[in-house]
Amino acid sequence: MKFHIVSVKGFLAKHAFGRHLGTPGCDVAPNVKGLNGVTQQSTKTEREDGTGQVPGFVSDYLLYLLAAASDAASAQFHAKVRKAGLRVPEWRVLACLADTDGAMITQLAKRALAEQSRLTRIIAQMEDRGLLVRRSDPADGRRVRVYLTDSGRALAAELVPQAQKHEAALMEMLHGNRGAQLKPALKSLLAALETQEDRQG
Repeated sequence: MKFHIVSVKGFLAKHAFGRHLGTPGCDVAPNVKGLNGVTQQSTKTEREDGTGQVPGFVSDYLLYLLAAASDAASAQFHAKVRKAGLRVPEWRVLACLADTDGAMITQLAKRALAEQSRLTRIIAQMEDRGLLVRRSDPADGRRVRVYLTDSGRALAAELVPQAQKHEAALMEMLHGNRGAQLKPALKSLLAALETQEDRQG
């Protein structure tokens, strides 16, 4: 189960967009050298947006579109997450463990899109609240694995179906076959980026 795809994958795009333009999460173009000139290079044959005007760089930029869609689509569900007493990063950890209970912190950091040092603090706070527990790996005592408690599992069982229902409603907004094409396209992009990262690393 891939939890709330726009929330998690859009979160990655948001930070990539911010690093690229220097302003995380912005929805207008910052004063970056050379950026203003880009919008003047459009031709009459370029696609127009809903306003009848040729879009500028930011409004037609893939990473911006991913980030903006993530912010807009996630807002409704994240309100439910907070109502359940969780912060958004805690929800991501909970959902990851609902998929793979007993994951190592390094694995959780990658799947929950969080820096390992920050994730360690989040896990400690969730452990204090009785939502999860850390245990040594029986096969290697140097490794620590994270498990849901009964309370954490019950909360995940409550929120995951709500996330899936919200996702289904989002997909219905995409007419034709576009909804069915969205996930495979994003998965292909992520796989290509991971392969590129492995080669460079």
